[in-house]
Amino acid sequence: MADTTSTTDLADRVLTRLTSLYEPARDEVRAAAMARYMRGAFPFLGIPAPRQRLLARQAIGTLPRPTEADLAAVAAACWARPEREYQYFACGYLRRYVRLCSAEFAATVQELITEKSWWDTVDPLAANVVGGLVARHPRLTALMDDWALADDRWLIRTALLYQLHYRENTDEKRLFRYCTEQSGHPDFFVRKAIGWVLREYAKTDPGAVRRYVAAHRGRMSALSAREALKNLTP
Repeated sequence: MADTTSTTDLADRVLTRLTSLYEPARDEVRAAAMARYMRGAFPFLGIPAPRQRLLARQAIGTLPRPTEADLAAVAAACWARPEREYQYFACGYLRRYVRLCSAEFAATVQELITEKSWWDTVDPLAANVVGGLVARHPRLTALMDDWALADDRWLIRTALLYQLHYRENTDEKRLFRYCTEQSGHPDFFVRKAIGWVLREYAKTDPGAVRRYVAAHRGRMSALSAREALKNLTP
């Protein structure tokens, strides 16, 4: 992870405000239940999602718009905190301001994806942050090509999901190529991502998804095919 000692004045102000709001909202009973749901991978403060969003809005309040350096510093500080709610805040903060980021910010996001990795942070980073970066900086598609063939399952999942909300702007050939390249992957989260992104793209072009699944059923996992066709009538 990036050097957490490298911070900015705005990042310090954000984290100070956030901590002052989050800490009094601790709920140990909820925290235990949330940790169990996440298989004990991370500790929690026990703040439910609607309350998290409200406190996050209060934390950034009237603070000025961040720079790219501020965004990186906030993310690093949140990733350094043990409780998962801080990482959720960072995902939302980056989504809010991704339009301010250069293509080089993808390196920071890659660190976030590959540290403290689980679907609950990887998915919003993939669809909302990486997706936003690639849309603004199309040369990052070359990086997505690399991630689609990476050894790290979370980078693969990100490459599959970055176009999740692109709809009619989806690069269909690239999407289908990624799905084909990873169709035999043994990991559940990769197979699930294939099905999920195809199911979402089916809202835009159901015929293309039907044809793709029909042509690749022999190599796709049953999970991927089932998820892809889930909302399509027989």
